[in-house]
Amino acid sequence: MASSMVVPVVDVQSNNFKELWPAMLLAIKSSSFISLDTELSGLGNRKSLLAESIEDRYKAICNAARTRSVLSLGLACFKKQGDKTNPTYFVQVYNLTLLCSEEYVIEPQSVSFLVQHGFDFNKQYAQGIPYNKGNDKGTDAHAMNVRSLFVEVLRARKPLVVHNGLVDMVFLYQCFYAHLPERLGTFTADLSEMFPAGIYDTKYATEYELRLVASYLEYAFKKCKLDNSRSIEGGGKGPHMSLEFCNYTRNMKTYVDYRPCPDSQGATATTDVCIQFSAYGWCPNGSQCPMSHDTDLIILQDEKGKETKSQKRKRRKAQKGTMEHAEDAQDAPPSKQAHTESSHMDVGGQDNRTDKNVLTVAKTTEDPQEGAGSHAGSTNNETAGVAGEDGVPVTSEGQVADLALHPVSDAKRAADVKKAESGLHRAGFDAFMTGYIFAYGSALAVKPEEPSPETWLPSCLNKLYLSGKSVPLQVVKSTFSKSSKAHMHKMDNVWGKHQNQDATPKTENVA
Repeated sequence: MASSMVVPVVDVQSNNFKELWPAMLLAIKSSSFISLDTELSGLGNRKSLLAESIEDRYKAICNAARTRSVLSLGLACFKKQGDKTNPTYFVQVYNLTLLCSEEYVIEPQSVSFLVQHGFDFNKQYAQGIPYNKGNDKGTDAHAMNVRSLFVEVLRARKPLVVHNGLVDMVFLYQCFYAHLPERLGTFTADLSEMFPAGIYDTKYATEYELRLVASYLEYAFKKCKLDNSRSIEGGGKGPHMSLEFCNYTRNMKTYVDYRPCPDSQGATATTDVCIQFSAYGWCPNGSQCPMSHDTDLIILQDEKGKETKSQKRKRRKAQKGTMEHAEDAQDAPPSKQAHTESSHMDVGGQDNRTDKNVLTVAKTTEDPQEGAGSHAGSTNNETAGVAGEDGVPVTSEGQVADLALHPVSDAKRAADVKKAESGLHRAGFDAFMTGYIFAYGSALAVKPEEPSPETWLPSCLNKLYLSGKSVPLQVVKSTFSKSSKAHMHKMDNVWGKHQNQDATPKTENVA
């Protein structure tokens, strides 16, 4: 069975960002590939995110990225070493807590779900690393900040790995790079130049390359981990890979969250599993669901064919009935799950969330170059100081108040906490799981007779998964699309500065 694993995730906030900067920079530059994940404050109108027209979908995601924010960023750096066919990866994982310095919308539904899964909003407002969105402002291009860290990811010219990553890529562009272009073709043209080593989407890989029964992140990770362990325990005859992690010093351990990945030996194939969770990785009943949400058990039942004909029909019906409405939410981080038409909190119900049901969080720092209301999407009745429909308290300054006051029963809170502790949601750990799937899939893709250190998943290069579509979004520069002016200006700055190795980032605007 799958071996146990403990993954060290380094927590990065404003009070230790400068201290950890050299280590993060070294991890990025020495990596073979980088995987990213985000937690978001919301996604806006859900129906628009699943529009038939991909151009319309892009516009909806752009609107969300311009009005919402990234709450945390997960960064996992995998360095390939040793055997080319069965390699060992040295892995470093970082979880950055962020705080947008401009006004942004936060949706109560996202707050509720994130809190249930352990996200600390009080910590975010106290220690979040500040950042500006859109084009560089003032000293952004030369300061030691999150935008500069994203630039270092670009300069490294490594393959970038995401899971169901179109939304992530749009938010990363708007929040840490430049103003988003209006057209999708321009956006993909920019991405192709930003990441010359390619972008890989493990959601697409698990469905079209690995062909797993389910493709939500936790299922894909645990299935790959289980198969990889079996290959190793079977004498290493099949393709496999190994991992190594940092042994952090005593001082560093205060920043490290050790995330256990238990083995599957304790799972038994006798308990009934939740069909909805089995198919998508979320359930409308949440912690109150009487059926099992144990991913290890779901995998074992899939492997042993324990599903009855009735269960198979239910699963196919659930997949077909919610494909066009819920698939974007099935494996996304919590802040991205709550916003498709049939969300995890309102599956099959009416669309009771609109852009009017949001809170607007005020700017955390004054920016003389930007007006107080520089971000659209809020109206007079959406201002800070008003509790949302879920009852999430907000202070007059727009900060989320003590979330222990969230009006739920002690029993439900205890159940939610227990459920959260058993889950794996977190930007840093999600980035690690994404990278693990990619590393294992790449090990399977290597041909023993033609070993190559650059063999990843060639059939998945520059293909972003599109929910409800049989074809992916190709990240290419079309002959009909030009790069955006904001991108060209940014790239001049990035590579000009890159050529001048004497240019040392300043350290202001960090805390």
